Amino acid sequence: MINLAVLLEDSAREVPARTAVIFNDVKLSYAAVNGAANQIANGLVGLGIKPGDKVALSCPNLPFFPIVYYGILKAGAVVVPLNVLLKGREIAYHLQDSDAKAYFCFQGTPELPMGQFGWEGFQQVDGCEHFFLITANPAAPSPIEGAPTLGQLMYGKPPAFDTVMTNADDTAVILYTSGTTGSPKGAELSHSNMILNARLSDTMYSRVDGDVHLVALPLFHSFGQTVQMNAGFYNRCTLSLLARFDPDTALTVMERDNVTIFAGVPTMYWAMLNHPNPEKFDLQKISRNLRLAVSGGSAMPVEVMRAFGEKFTVEILEGYGLSETSPVATFNRLDRPAKPGSVGLPVWGVSVRIVDLEDNDVAQGEMGEIVIKGHNIMKGYYKKPEATAEAMRNGWFHTGDIGKFDEDGFIYITDRVKDMIIRGGFNVYPREIEEVMMTHPSVSLAAVVGVPHESHGEEVKAYVILKPGQAVDEEELIDWCKGCMASYKYPREIEFRDALPMTATGKILKRELR
Repeated sequence: MINLAVLLEDSAREVPARTAVIFNDVKLSYAAVNGAANQIANGLVGLGIKPGDKVALSCPNLPFFPIVYYGILKAGAVVVPLNVLLKGREIAYHLQDSDAKAYFCFQGTPELPMGQFGWEGFQQVDGCEHFFLITANPAAPSPIEGAPTLGQLMYGKPPAFDTVMTNADDTAVILYTSGTTGSPKGAELSHSNMILNARLSDTMYSRVDGDVHLVALPLFHSFGQTVQMNAGFYNRCTLSLLARFDPDTALTVMERDNVTIFAGVPTMYWAMLNHPNPEKFDLQKISRNLRLAVSGGSAMPVEVMRAFGEKFTVEILEGYGLSETSPVATFNRLDRPAKPGSVGLPVWGVSVRIVDLEDNDVAQGEMGEIVIKGHNIMKGYYKKPEATAEAMRNGWFHTGDIGKFDEDGFIYITDRVKDMIIRGGFNVYPREIEEVMMTHPSVSLAAVVGVPHESHGEEVKAYVILKPGQAVDEEELIDWCKGCMASYKYPREIEFRDALPMTATGKILKRELR
């Protein structure tokens, strides 16, 4: 019997006065975060939320995220974190698919009115019974008529709660991911999956009293959620939160808060390395404090790794994982020399193989699909037994990524089986975009691919065939897409074609388009 919330509770008991979270000029102690999470749990139980019920959460990197996240867990419920860039239609799908009983959504900003999108999506789902708007000021009235606030839920609730004990294999979190063959799928991760993955930090880097994480990775994503929030709270660190990454703010906060650990995707490193006015910052101070840098999400260009390491006198360690692997599966550890370009070795308790199409091991140095087995593997895709069976063939999780082993057992990612695009660290799934684009009255057929981009790694490009007699220009169609999907998804480039290259069976040859 164990609950993922123990990561917060244990630290709150041991170091109650230590700062757990910093956001701008707000600092919250471990005791304060734990007490607020207890109020959330009391509120949820009072509403009738039962162990195993699903509760969704849309929130950027603000102190509200860990408070609500652990509050849901304490009540024995399952957290369903949602991408903060989703629009109403997309939110409704996730609430419906996950069987969410309640939904917490941050109010957002004029530029990104998350609360409005969330309220719109919530109203489309009959089974989701409760909505709570997270206002920037918890005491403020709701700006959306009819929508109760997080502050109202917490008001008068005691800051003590007897956490619901869950079994190790009970679902703790459902993280939504997708392939190129269908709608987003919810990866069910157990309390054991998540706790053990957070505790892998013990084997990946040493615990140092007073560590400060700069949390620029979105907490709704598996990388930031496990490697920084859960592992950081387990290690009794301080988390300095960025609501949205930009290199100027990141470097400012690194200097201000004496940041010792940074984790990011390659584009974040690239942006900080190429800041146009580096003289604004005390780079020597930042370098003295920064003891560990971790990269994941997509392959780190070796030149960026080298240049950043020289400028900030820190070694960047790469790892590899997926939402379905909780996420860490491999890592370049500190106890042996790292290999630039490699994602390292399998982590403790995890096995990795490289196989051919028949699931036979390939020879060292040869390329094949990466398959993984261990304590980190998801329970399955929620309510999708066929997709689960396809991914978990022969007892191994099939990643869809192509890689190889070197002579020392280090793993290199060389390609992807899937057509997934990684834009600035976000996974973009072409079929989802194609399906939406083909609902436009002028579009007959769309094929979406990733094209190289200097700062984002890949950019989203669509090739479109229009219906006979229809006319729409590139700017108009891009604007239409922008209104239908999250900002990281919509294509920035559209090329109109009379025909698309296809196989004899009618499958579009995307490799030719690329």
